Amino acid sequence: MDWKMLLLGGIGLFGLYLVGSALIAPFRFLIRIAVALLLGGLLLVLVNWAGSIFHFHIAVNPITMLAAGACPVPGLILLGLLRLFVV
Repeated sequence: MDWKMLLLGGIGLFGLYLVGSALIAPFRFLIRIAVALLLGGLLLVLVNWAGSIFHFHIAVNPITMLAAGACPVPGLILLGLLRLFVV
């Protein structure tokens, strides 16, 4: 093999590494948001199920799911207080 081909192959592999590592960060961010949305939705469904005894309901939409999923206990407390005092 010619040394130029080895050099070009190494540069190509390094370029693939850079492109791959640049695409991983946004993908991790999207995965983290998706997990927070799923966790928030599950927590809101549980709170609505438990609160149905007292006729307490928090709307399940993407904003409330993200608030409940990003910081579970404080987010649910905040949403509950907003529901009681504002709405």
